Amino acid sequence: MTMDSRTNHYPPPLWVTDRRNTDSLKWSRYRHTDILPMWVADMDCQSAEPIIAALHKRVAQGVFGYSETPEGATQAVIDWIESRHRWRIEPDWIVWVQGLVSALHIVCRAFAKEGEQVLALTPVYPPFLSAPPHCSRRLVTYPLQNDRGYYTIDFNALQNMLTDKTKVLLLCSPHNPVGRLWTKDELLQLTEICMEREILLCSDEIHCDLVLEPTARHIPTATLSKDVENRIITLMSPAKTFNLPGLNCGFAIIPNEKLRRQFRQNANGIVSHINVFGYTACQAAFTEGLPWLQGVLDYLRGNHRLLHEAINRIPGLSMGTVQASYLAWIDVRELNMANAVVFFEQAGVGVMDGAEFGQPGFVRLNFACAQDTLLAAIERIQKAVAER
Repeated sequence: MTMDSRTNHYPPPLWVTDRRNTDSLKWSRYRHTDILPMWVADMDCQSAEPIIAALHKRVAQGVFGYSETPEGATQAVIDWIESRHRWRIEPDWIVWVQGLVSALHIVCRAFAKEGEQVLALTPVYPPFLSAPPHCSRRLVTYPLQNDRGYYTIDFNALQNMLTDKTKVLLLCSPHNPVGRLWTKDELLQLTEICMEREILLCSDEIHCDLVLEPTARHIPTATLSKDVENRIITLMSPAKTFNLPGLNCGFAIIPNEKLRRQFRQNANGIVSHINVFGYTACQAAFTEGLPWLQGVLDYLRGNHRLLHEAINRIPGLSMGTVQASYLAWIDVRELNMANAVVFFEQAGVGVMDGAEFGQPGFVRLNFACAQDTLLAAIERIQKAVAER
């Protein structure tokens, strides 16, 4: 099956069908099997040519000492966020971090004391659930409301579970794994609750540039008002957008100087400097990577259509529309399986267990792969369910 040429306006990147011999975390899990790896959030496509060229140029210099933050990288971040997300940030607001998982830990340490509560909305990316207890903070979870695959927030129920000990709310926006692109009204209600109760809001927006709905756009939570901007920490990175997670480069945007100082103090001795290649790739991605990204988005939209239609035709399986990201959240509860991950692996498809996200009975499947790989995975799932 080929892509619809009417929607494929940009040349697609080179999609790789087998990465078993590349030391890939994603593919190494099933190195000696016939299982297609569709678990961790890592795209099976080569990086953008401008990024590869910039890295070659940096390697050719032959010196890899300690690096300061290049002014060009900072300006690239500023320009990208303004052009893509209508948010003008200042250079001083940016705090570079090696990854957003470490940033979640820093936020928990900096803005909640031992025994105080950190709130996460489930199902959610597993580090949201593990960071608070790792920092001796108490994790509190609020279950999102699931209406046939479309997840929402019951704000009255959320209000009722908050206490004076709730100090931090970790928000995933767009939400991983359910693929929700939060609306302006939803974000306004959420930030109003946080402002009233003096809860620090940390908004992880790493999937913000992977919006699959062509007419929709991501709204950075901080742009709702100056008051919200002054009371929020936003986490972003080129890692998911440009498939660069192995280069460990991300950043926190913290307009409030006091919050920024607290964040830095708690990062000292824990988070080391960004390496030169991370900065180089980030700058090249945000200055020259847009055509590549548009090609990726066109391809992902085609993959999403294929998967969404196929899964919802399989008896016992269902999935909602993925508004943003390349991660499908598949409901397998009707099949009443003892272990859904094992079932999928026996079918030849590697997925992640919904229990890791705080919601058993589901699996997460990464469809950022070559379309031939996706079609093979769909065929294997269809066959396994039919023969069950």
